Amino acid sequence: MTIETGSEAPDLSWLEEDRLHEECGVFGIFNHPDAAALTALGLHALQHRGQEAAGIVTFDGEHFHTERRVGLVGDHFTSRPVIERLKGDMAVGHVRYSTCGDPVLRNVQPLFVDLQSGGFALGHNGNLTNALTLREALIGKGAICQSTTDTEVILHLVARSEKRKFVEKFIEALLQVEGAYALVGLTNKKLVGARDPYGIRPLVLGKLGEAYVLASETCALDIIGAEFVREVENGEVVVIARDEEGKIQVESHRFVPKYPARLCIFEYIYFARPDSIIGGRSVYEVRKEMGRQLAREAPADADVVVPIPDSGVPASIGFSQVSGLPFEYGIIRNHYVGRTFIEPEQRIRQLGVKLKHSANEFQVRDKRIVLIDDSVVRGTTSVKIVQMMREAGAREVHMRIASPPITHPDFYGIDTPDQDKLLAATRTLEEMRAYIGADSLAFLSVDGIYKAMGYEGRDDDAPQFTDHCFTGEYPTRLSDREGPPAQKQLSFLAEVG
Repeated sequence: MTIETGSEAPDLSWLEEDRLHEECGVFGIFNHPDAAALTALGLHALQHRGQEAAGIVTFDGEHFHTERRVGLVGDHFTSRPVIERLKGDMAVGHVRYSTCGDPVLRNVQPLFVDLQSGGFALGHNGNLTNALTLREALIGKGAICQSTTDTEVILHLVARSEKRKFVEKFIEALLQVEGAYALVGLTNKKLVGARDPYGIRPLVLGKLGEAYVLASETCALDIIGAEFVREVENGEVVVIARDEEGKIQVESHRFVPKYPARLCIFEYIYFARPDSIIGGRSVYEVRKEMGRQLAREAPADADVVVPIPDSGVPASIGFSQVSGLPFEYGIIRNHYVGRTFIEPEQRIRQLGVKLKHSANEFQVRDKRIVLIDDSVVRGTTSVKIVQMMREAGAREVHMRIASPPITHPDFYGIDTPDQDKLLAATRTLEEMRAYIGADSLAFLSVDGIYKAMGYEGRDDDAPQFTDHCFTGEYPTRLSDREGPPAQKQLSFLAEVG
C-alpha cells in the first residue's frame, strides 16, 4: 500500500486497462558468494509480479549495500559494476508494481533501516488492511515516515518493540498487522521470511548447495538451479542463520495457531508464472483444467478455439481438449509493448489494443470462434478484441472466461478498480454480452474453479481459498476501509505495492 504525492506519471493505463496486476515479488538468499547475481536472476524470474521498480540489499559481514532502481530488473541489475557493488553472501530483493502516480525511488523496496540491533532490510508482497490505522498511531507517538509504503509500518513496529531477540520483535510486529503479506527480510546475521495467518500470498523455501533461498514462486528457484524444499506455511516465520558452531540452521516459529490456509485463488488463475508449482499443483495444469471445466459448463457451437494471449492460452488448450474444437492462435501478441511505451497522440491512441494484439486473419476468417480469456475486469479490452475478430472476418464470436465474474475489489495486494468500475458488478450477464459485443458470453462458475482445483466445490462454511473478488467474502478485517472517513482513506489508499 502506498500514499503517493507529487505529480502523476502519464496515463498509460489504456495499455493495461483490463488486466489485474500483482503488486510485488520477493527473493532472498543466505550463504552464497554470488548472492547479488543470483538475487538478480531470481527477480528476473519474478518480473511478472512487478515491472516498475526493483531493488537488492546485500550484507558482506560488515556493511549493508543497497541498489534500488525504477524500471525492469534487466535494465539495471545485469551490469557487472552494479553486481560488484552488492558485496556479500546474503541478499534480499524485490520487484514492485505501483498502481498510480510516480513509482518514486523512496518507495522502491527492500526498505532498509538501522535498528538498535543493527541493519534490517525488508521486502513485502501483499497489502496491510490496517496500515493507515497503525501509521496514524505511530505518527502520533513521534514516528517519522520516510516512505509511503505500508511496509514501513512493519519496520516501525519492529523498531519500537521492547522484546529482547530480533525474531521476538518481528513476531510482535506481525501480531499487530492485518491483511496479506509474504515478507523476506535481512539482518546482519539472519535471513527471515514470513506469511500472513491465511497464507494469502505465496512464499517458498529452497536450497542451492549449502545456501538457502526464499522466493515468491518456484520459478525463481528454477532459474538459479535451486531445489524446492517446502512452502513457508501460513502464520509461520522462518529464520535462516548460523548457530554458535557456524552451522546453518533453519528455524520455524509459528506466531498464530495453525489452521487451513487460504491462498489467493488468483495466483492460479492469473498471477503466478505457468511453470511455477504452488500448493503442490502445477499452475499450468490447473489453468488447463479450468479450461476443461469451462468447456463442460459452457460449451459453444463453434469451429475453433482462440486464446487471448498470453494468459488465456492454457485454459484454451483445456477447452479444446474437452470440446474437440481445434486450438489456433487467432490472435498474435506483441511482447515488446509495455507500460513504458511512449504515449501516442489521441488519433493514434484509438488504435488501442492493436499495439499489443493483432488478428491472425487466416485462422479466423469465415469461422465461428470461441475466445478464451482468464478474467474480465472492466471489459474494455474484451470489446476491442471482439471487434478485432469481427474485422478479421469471424462469422461468430463467442466469449468464454475461465474464472467467475469479478464483482468485488481486492485489498490484499492486487490492483483492482473501484467496484463500480468492475464490469460484472454493474451489469447482468446479458448486459455484459451486449457491452462486449459477443454472440454469447459465459464464465466459469465459482464451484467450477474449485472443481478444477480438485475439490467437489466451494466449501461455503470453510472456503479453501481467498476468493473475495468473486464472492465478496473477505478473510480478514478491512480496518482502514471500515474506520477512517472515506476521503482520508483515499489519500492513503491511492496506491498499493
